[in-house]
Amino acid sequence: MARYTGPKSKIARKLGEAIFGEDKVLARKNYAPGQHGANKRRKLSEYGTQLREKQKAKYTYGVLERQFRNLFKKASSLKGVTGEVLLQLLESRLDNVVYRLGIAPTRAAARQLVLHRHITVNGQVVNIASYQVTPGEVVAVREKSKSLEVIQDCLAGFNHSKYPWIEWDESVKGGKMLNLPQREDIPENIKEQLIVELYSKQ
Repeated sequence: MARYTGPKSKIARKLGEAIFGEDKVLARKNYAPGQHGANKRRKLSEYGTQLREKQKAKYTYGVLERQFRNLFKKASSLKGVTGEVLLQLLESRLDNVVYRLGIAPTRAAARQLVLHRHITVNGQVVNIASYQVTPGEVVAVREKSKSLEVIQDCLAGFNHSKYPWIEWDESVKGGKMLNLPQREDIPENIKEQLIVELYSKQ
């Protein structure tokens, strides 16, 4: 499956946020990359601000342009506020749910666990990172994979009450999606309305 594999620190510096997790380079160089990056940043246009917000969402969730556009179209066709529905669809991706459950330290690591068949949905192995988890479904670690050190290390001390829309079950090393997350349950610093405004112009 296609995904962004370029330099993550460069993207984080461009957006001015550690969207891929803790970033030592960003901590040292908190300015845009390139020869003139350290100079005072120019004020972004309205379009530039909206585009940056879309880029931030895409890189945060590890979604490429076509996937993101399709998710936006789907969000537009569903009931509710389009921007919030878009975030709910992104949060419902299997790789993101695995990450939210604390089974993996990052979304990229969660995607790898999914692709390598370490994750089940309702007891069946699912190796599609973009699979949309629906309320009532249980996402868990495959029985043969529960002893993996990387998974055990991640789960050690993880606070499973952080996300009230997922109910953790220690016996299966997994969680049940109780409902779609509300906007206040999504901690990402994304201004989804700007993304809606961007697509409304296209």
